[in-house]
Amino acid sequence: MNYWLFKSEPDAYSIDDLKQETDSVGRWDGIRNYQARNLLRDEVKIGDRVLFYHSSCKNVGIAGFAKVVSEPYPDPLQFDPESKYFDPKSSPDAPRWVCLDIQYQSHVDTFLSLADIKQNPALQDMVLVKRGRLSIQPVQEQEWQTIKKLTTKG
Repeated sequence: MNYWLFKSEPDAYSIDDLKQETDSVGRWDGIRNYQARNLLRDEVKIGDRVLFYHSSCKNVGIAGFAKVVSEPYPDPLQFDPESKYFDPKSSPDAPRWVCLDIQYQSHVDTFLSLADIKQNPALQDMVLVKRGRLSIQPVQEQEWQTIKKLTTKG
């Protein structure tokens, strides 16, 4: 099992939105960065754990936990001319972009802000701290464990 951080703008898709989906399973779509796409396509696997991260908002940070519940598949938004994620260079025979499904696990008990992450010595080597712009990032197991301790009561 691997660990990941998935970023989403909460006004577009939040941890609450994921929780409210049927069976709390939502499609993680709209990825239009090749590095993030390659991670989704080649490295993210069913059963992997996800930190759900709210970005580009007032309270930036880790809002909850999810798990990967599907293999990657062609992102249907790339074929929809009405979607902001439409890609005219993509076709059903040669899709360029993938998505996958994740399932809500829980909200954090204590929100963990980006500022708190950056100040924590145990999290200084996170991709989030070093190269924060990537929307899908690997997380080391010890980072995951530290974040679980910081965000879970009891």
